[in-house]
Amino acid sequence: MLSWFTAVPFAAAAVLGLSFVGMAGAGWWMVVCALMLVGAVIAAVHHAEVVAHRVGEPFGTLVLAVAITVIEVALIVSMMLTGGPDKATLPRDTIYSAVMIICTGVVGLCLLVGGLRHHEQNFRLDGSNSALAALVALAGLSLVMPTFTTSAGVGLYTVSQLVFVGLSSVALWLVFVFVQTVRHRDYFLPPSDASNEAEHAHPPGNAQAWASFGLLLLALVSVVGLAKQLSPSIEAGVAALGAPKAVIGIAIALLVLLPETWAAVRAARANRLQTSMNLALGSALASIGLTIPAVVTASVLLGLPLVLGLTPKDLVLLVLTFMVSTLTLATGRTNVMLGAVHLVLFAAFLFLSLVP
Repeated sequence: MLSWFTAVPFAAAAVLGLSFVGMAGAGWWMVVCALMLVGAVIAAVHHAEVVAHRVGEPFGTLVLAVAITVIEVALIVSMMLTGGPDKATLPRDTIYSAVMIICTGVVGLCLLVGGLRHHEQNFRLDGSNSALAALVALAGLSLVMPTFTTSAGVGLYTVSQLVFVGLSSVALWLVFVFVQTVRHRDYFLPPSDASNEAEHAHPPGNAQAWASFGLLLLALVSVVGLAKQLSPSIEAGVAALGAPKAVIGIAIALLVLLPETWAAVRAARANRLQTSMNLALGSALASIGLTIPAVVTASVLLGLPLVLGLTPKDLVLLVLTFMVSTLTLATGRTNVMLGAVHLVLFAAFLFLSLVP
């Protein structure tokens, strides 16, 4: 299996490379790209788990979250540069979709899978509450306030407001990383009564860990690159269905978040819900804390249009999601009912995106 996990990232990168030399466009080639994307996702999760086992929690989940988010930022900025005014809402739609997918879909699936297998699971409230508080603040400043400010148009920030929000986002994310990895690292470690199968396995050596780290980056670059190759087909499908353009941001977020989703669900099934929470909430924070400063920088320096404020429907769904998350994660103990609540919100998010 190690040879398979080693070969797939290179194969996916080769397919991505061929897509830039004239192979893209054919229907059968899009099928090949989709299959290689799935293979790259599986390989990325495997190599992320190798790195995580070597460096321990919460550094392992942080590596995967940051790596995926950095590449996601590159994808969004590149599409902003090539799309012009038509892509003014793409960063907002992608960030909002990522937050909703993680807080409803990923968290709900983890709680449901873990609850079905283990009945009840525990996680540390200190870490999850810190992450959720930072996430609510970041989402409020980035996606909610532009709808209500009066210095610019509806959903828009002035240049000074953009700079303030960009600096605030990266500063709050850096403080969270410091708390997670240095000052209060114990907040993000598994509870003493949660089983951790990885503790009983021999950690990989430095050479294997570095090799897996390199293959992880290669697999993630391939995932995002192949997702971009598939985006024209996605846009054509959205247009053919007559669905809103915001669905494009949802599709991009779903593809990019596949590795984290897979890893989080596997951890919940293995009764390591703390790892799932670290991955989910950490990814949502990184999605805002790193993406907003990047798109703000591109918008200010290059004069690219940028609309951040949510529509009233999306605003209500976001507030409802944060309210439910505060309630369902308030005790540190989870069951299938809580997972079902989150998944219903996820279904509502998808349905109302298609039928606004």
